[in-house]
Amino acid sequence: QVQLVESGGGSVQPGESLTLSCGTSSGFRLANYALAWFRQAPGKEHDMVGCMHNSGSAIYVDHARGRFTISRDVSKNKNDLQLNDLKIEDSGVYYCAAALGPRCYLHDKPDQYYYWGQGAQVTVSS
Repeated sequence: QVQLVESGGGSVQPGESLTLSCGTSSGFRLANYALAWFRQAPGKEHDMVGCMHNSGSAIYVDHARGRFTISRDVSKNKNDLQLNDLKIEDSGVYYCAAALGPRCYLHDKPDQYYYWGQGAQVTVSS
């Protein structure tokens, strides 16, 4: 089983920013596959916030678009989620997840993704 490794997260006030990173020390090449970011709020299901096709283009759900940015560094085998202008409702555990194909969709469900990070806690409070 390939496991992704996440870093980042933390506690911030509304309006502040965080960057989450996703990578792996194995030979698995993240850029070969679609890479999604999910958020799980307490007692809620995993909801996609955005994803990147293996081409490098990214798409976002409405509440993330304009505030969140997915980027990658292929040479470092790393994918980042930049969270800007954070709101209290953005709080939750953020997971990166890799698919086995090149494309992703905003309606994708977690069981369509095979390789997962351990999650990064993001807490936004005033």
